[in-house]
Amino acid sequence: MKRDETVNWRRVDASSLDLAGRKAVVVGGTGGIGRAIGHLLVARGAGVTVVGRTMRDAGLPGLDFIEADLSLMREAKRVGAELPADRVDLVVLTTGIMAGPNRELTAEGIERDTAVSYLSRLVILREIGPRLGKGRAPDTERPRVFIMGFPGTGQVGSAEDLNAEDTYSKWAVHSNTVAGNEMLVLDGAARYRDADIFGLNPGFVKTNIRTNLFGSNTFLLALMEGATRFMTASPETYAERIVPLLVSPDLERRSGALFNNRGDAVAPTPGLTDQSYMRKFLAASEALAERALTQQASAH
Repeated sequence: MKRDETVNWRRVDASSLDLAGRKAVVVGGTGGIGRAIGHLLVARGAGVTVVGRTMRDAGLPGLDFIEADLSLMREAKRVGAELPADRVDLVVLTTGIMAGPNRELTAEGIERDTAVSYLSRLVILREIGPRLGKGRAPDTERPRVFIMGFPGTGQVGSAEDLNAEDTYSKWAVHSNTVAGNEMLVLDGAARYRDADIFGLNPGFVKTNIRTNLFGSNTFLLALMEGATRFMTASPETYAERIVPLLVSPDLERRSGALFNNRGDAVAPTPGLTDQSYMRKFLAASEALAERALTQQASAH
């Protein structure tokens, strides 16, 4: 498809959706946006598997749980291998944090924001991508993957120091996760021919994703949250707005499209459609993830 702002879809009320028989996976579905999306999908009849650290909805009919710490690449790889990608209709990748004032490392030696907000998604997508849509009849709807981030906002990142080992800046680190997630969409649209890959920018939503942004300085956090409260939607409001997009028939074979928090299509970031740059950035990302997996394997 031509990646521009011409993707239109018929908007319907979420309460009118009939999703009986649909199979969905929400990675990061135990809190915030992911939990709200998972709840709404279940309420409209879908069977949903949520992935996260702590199950908060045990016993909810239609909902299954895979426990995982997605700061670890070995866990992301396990989750990807366990997911029944050949039978899934919808995958939503929402897990994310924001980098803090000081560099934090996971048990595998990866900068935490990079690991949680980007590399875990790359590892899962690489595991499930080749299996998505395999064996489906040509006239059936293709499976969809939606990657939550901030696409189209001008962040191109830098492949030179993805793990922030030379210098650390929380903004530079988070810029890399933003750029990386957009590239997962643009690259995935070309790489996974039996599925449709999309990007979502939720804007400001009332979740705890920004908790780590100012470290222990709760005053600055409260100041920022207060300043943005009038343009911040609840996770439930966002889910009601965006779930109809996730299942809209108008998105069939529109892989690579990016959407803002209102569900409007947006153009990709200039510079991220450069194939050579994307190859370099994604190769560095895959090497960093593989380093974590290799080090963990040798430790055992």
